Amino acid sequence: MVRHFARLAEKNHHVDRAIYPLGSCTMKYNPRVNEDVAALEGLAGVHPEVEGEYAQGAIAMMYHLGRFLAEISGMDAVSLQPPAGASGELVGMLMVRAYHADRGDQRKTVIVPDSAHGTNPASVALAGYCTMEVASGPDGRIDVDELRREVDGDTAAVMITNPNTLGVFETRIQEIIDVVHEAGALAYLDGANLNASLGIARSGDAGFDIMHFNLHKTFSAPHGGGGPGSGPVGVKAHLTKYLPYPLASRDEAKAEGYEYFMDYDRPKSIGKVHAVYGNFLVMAKAYAYILTLGPEGLRRVAENAVLNANYLQALLEPHYELPYKGYCQHEFVLSATRQKEEHGVRALDIAKRLLDYGVHAPTIYFPLIVKEALMIEPTETESRESLDRFAEAMIAIARESEETPELVTGAPTSTPVGRMDEACAARELDVCSWDGDREE
Repeated sequence: MVRHFARLAEKNHHVDRAIYPLGSCTMKYNPRVNEDVAALEGLAGVHPEVEGEYAQGAIAMMYHLGRFLAEISGMDAVSLQPPAGASGELVGMLMVRAYHADRGDQRKTVIVPDSAHGTNPASVALAGYCTMEVASGPDGRIDVDELRREVDGDTAAVMITNPNTLGVFETRIQEIIDVVHEAGALAYLDGANLNASLGIARSGDAGFDIMHFNLHKTFSAPHGGGGPGSGPVGVKAHLTKYLPYPLASRDEAKAEGYEYFMDYDRPKSIGKVHAVYGNFLVMAKAYAYILTLGPEGLRRVAENAVLNANYLQALLEPHYELPYKGYCQHEFVLSATRQKEEHGVRALDIAKRLLDYGVHAPTIYFPLIVKEALMIEPTETESRESLDRFAEAMIAIARESEETPELVTGAPTSTPVGRMDEACAARELDVCSWDGDREE
């Protein structure tokens, strides 16, 4: 039985086998010791509804994790409740709505760059706002002049990812935030790419009002497999009253007889956004990760992530189009337009062919503003040897696209299942029966 499941596991690709370079997803190695920490009886066994006086260690951990994240981001307070990044975005947008409503201001739009994560406009819509898109300039950064034209008294907030999904740092970020604040709007940072600036740059120092974190991307909780994730939200002081309740808090005077408590007395709060206090064991892993690395270690995470991405970009730039030149941050975006136009090989074909080399494909066709996009994030935990192996596979496929394109367009050939008809699977999904005759 053990061998059966071991064979099944090897049929799938996972980060323990080889590099998993999904751009904007930060699929990195997560130390096993943090799984051991989360399995400790005092953490794994605590009942979520236990009275605060009997859960002082658990509440203290949540309180201090919130303080760690606030220090890392330059924010003043953090809620750990949102169970995912998209949930954190929604919480942020609901706080934007509460802030403006409190001021008697009925604003209607939120501005989002054209390179934004797809969850950004979705969160905007769920919060009852309309999305207004602002274009990127030729350097991949927000067109600040266009932003000035779009921001007005109807703008509730601007959602920005920095570095953005092209792997480019918004060098005019201070100017952008000034434009937003001058219009009475709020500046929101999508923290999905925090792996690039951890310990180097703080969003709160730049003037952002709100940001969310992805503990399952940046702080050691495994990413993928359906969860669970965690998307804490940090805010500056003028927005703390809108944070979800309850909030892990501390009373050093021990007025109630104990030091840590869950604060429900928050009349301006947007309410509760999770059944309990958030995905608690994901928090435990993040807490252990931060304590283990410390400030210097967290900074090295970002420095190595940026170094690895630039090393890989330099190796691959001669073989694929690089739409946005110059140094990248933690990820970069190539384009397979040359392969498609000259040899009929698409980004999808390249992704499938990588499987034959024992390497997982990068993110493809995102961001949408890059044709035939190949979005690559090597992360800080990959060795130079694994980066070289990935580069060799990509370079070999570029050569195959020129010499034997049929090898690439027919891939994969070495996997348990060959090329699927994705359109058929999406449009004619049948999970209820199997007739035994179809090969799809």
